[in-house]
Amino acid sequence: MALAPTTDIWEGITESAVTANGVRLNVATAGVGSPILFVHGFPHTWQMWMPVMSTLSARHHVIAPDLRGLGRSERAECGYDAQSVAADLRAVLDAADIDTAMVVAIDAGVPPAFTLAMEHPGRVSHLILSEALVGTLPGAEDFLANGPPWWFAFHAIPGFAERVLAGHEREYIDFFLRAGVTSADAFDERTRSAILDSYADENSLRCGFEYYRSMPQTNRQIARLAENARLTVPVTTVGGSVVGDATRRQLEPIANELHAELLPSSGHIVPLERPDELVEIIRHAAGDEF
Repeated sequence: MALAPTTDIWEGITESAVTANGVRLNVATAGVGSPILFVHGFPHTWQMWMPVMSTLSARHHVIAPDLRGLGRSERAECGYDAQSVAADLRAVLDAADIDTAMVVAIDAGVPPAFTLAMEHPGRVSHLILSEALVGTLPGAEDFLANGPPWWFAFHAIPGFAERVLAGHEREYIDFFLRAGVTSADAFDERTRSAILDSYADENSLRCGFEYYRSMPQTNRQIARLAENARLTVPVTTVGGSVVGDATRRQLEPIANELHAELLPSSGHIVPLERPDELVEIIRHAAGDEF
């Protein structure tokens, strides 16, 4: 199904509806030129990419879906593992009539973006992965020396965290937004409000937590892919001050072409804290003259 424009526009970025892999997804698009697909994480929506998309839309066709269950996309009951979400991403490209795109992903968007590149390398011209681990691939031992972050286990218990947090969804999500940046100025109020509004009920939180509940399945999927194939598309890792260089170390044994960038002055949410540096990295990967 083709992208169907809506009336909502954010600084020249239009939101549309598309049925992808059986789920209705909200997709933000702008610009013309070579395509770039942006994949957000938790607790985010497509709006976290807005500063980067606004700049790149001058030369590129930029596409940013709300992942299944999140933002204004359908609150799906299941399908939050990496392979299912990668199929969503592929369907978004199909709906936009795009054969091949650069894919830029962060946080929980990294496993499905990696999976898309591994399963369908012809659909990905360049892969840029920021601030996330790629399953349980070796290389992240330093990052995990004290165990995974506490919220991984809290979110993973089916039905528990969303009930505990009932009535306090906005405060909980805002904790992660504030912790994800080094400066409160990284968030403009419209973006913060859009993200908080999208998680402001129990079912919306449930969908966000499903990405954590699907981690064992996702980790098995990624391990199988890494055992049986190499990452043949060019890949760039972008580390902030949280995950840092761990993603590069994980991918180094299986990537044919790997480049790493570190932005140690950035917090976790790189697109909001260091949009100009991220734009430069993306443009370099795209071969832009500037």
